[in-house]
This record gives sequence, C-alpha cells and structure tokens, in this order.
Amino acid sequence: MTLCPDSTVSLISPSIVNHAFCSDAPLKLGIMASGNGSNFEAIAQAIKDGQLFAEIQVLIYNNPDAYAAVRANNWGVPSILVNHRDYKNREEFDKQIVQILQQHNIEWVIMAGWMRLVTPVLLDAFPNKIINIHPSLLPSFKGTHAVEQALSAGVKITGCTVHLLSLEMDSGPILMQAAVPVLPDDTPETLHARIQIQEHRILPMAICALLSSEAIALAVQTQP
Repeated sequence: MTLCPDSTVSLISPSIVNHAFCSDAPLKLGIMASGNGSNFEAIAQAIKDGQLFAEIQVLIYNNPDAYAAVRANNWGVPSILVNHRDYKNREEFDKQIVQILQQHNIEWVIMAGWMRLVTPVLLDAFPNKIINIHPSLLPSFKGTHAVEQALSAGVKITGCTVHLLSLEMDSGPILMQAAVPVLPDDTPETLHARIQIQEHRILPMAICALLSSEAIALAVQTQP
C-alpha cells in the first residue's frame, strides 16, 4: 500500500510501480474516451516521463465535441470519431471499433472515460486485454454518477478503481485502487476533482503492472 503525498492523504493499493516495464518494444495502446480526456493525457505524460514503456497508437472517441480529441492532436496521436449514434446497434458500433484497433495493431485497449457499454464483439476481439477506470471503489457505486452516488450514500471514503473489463458493467478483476476521503463540505465537483488526481496516478501504473502476466493471474484468482 502507498500513502500519496497529497494535501489530502489517499491510499493506493497495490503499491505504485516506480519504474517503466522493460521490454524490447513499447506496448501498443489504443485509448477510448468519451469526454474531457484527462486520463488520456495522464497516460501520454507517463510515457513521456519514462514511467510507462508504451506508445499510444490511436484515440477513439464517440462524441464529436469530446475534448479528448483536442488533447490527442496536441500530443500528435491520431484520433478517430466513431459516433455511436450512426450505428443501428451496439454490436455494429463495437465491430467498427475493433476494426480500427486491429488496423493500428493494438495490444491493449484502455478505456479512459469511455461512457458506452460494450458487447462480446469487442471483448472477444481483445480477451483480457481491455482495462477500464471507474470513479469509485468497486464494487460500490457502479454505473453513471458514481461520485454523486457516494455523496448520497454518506460514505466517508470513496476513490477510483482500475479493472479488467468484463461484460457486466463496471465489473471484472480489480487491478489497482486509490481511496479518497469524502470531506464534510464536498460537492460532486470538488470530490470528483480529488478522485481524478488519483485516477491520473494509478491508471498509467496499473497499465505498467499489467505487463506482468503474474499480475493478471493474481487479479483473476482473487476475484470472488
């Protein structure tokens, strides 16, 4: 476990890896985002800083106004709009996504604020190779508005979770979590901002940890 040196102490488990994964070639990542794209930027920055030995091959976004596309352009990463409104069903939508990811020779798919449910079409194309980040300590507060759910429930601690994706929403083996205290005067905006600080910390490091097959095996074995 790692205590983070923030003004509000947070707890991360398992401990953050402090070095990049050693490999002959960088890991080829495909990132999917629906909105602001701050987690995309955190991954790009971790790569630049040498904390993660990887390359972002492509960003896929589903909302035309997603700021994630602007961030990708700033980092020189190709971005492709796949608007879910243009497809008759989720399967056709995922089929197009799979085609793009395969064209870019993606090894791992990172859902960094992707707000669409997936189908077996995507999961079967990248078995145990898709990870997601969610703004709660799963299995608590699945789905949308997780921060608001935590405030409504009156919990004193919430946080964020990186997990392997499964067909059930916000499920799958947990890889890394960061706990964030809920302060008495928190609003959804203030709490979400502090959770995002931890998202930006644990997502790149969870990707790094995933490069060890032992990490994947441990997560699967400990899943209830």
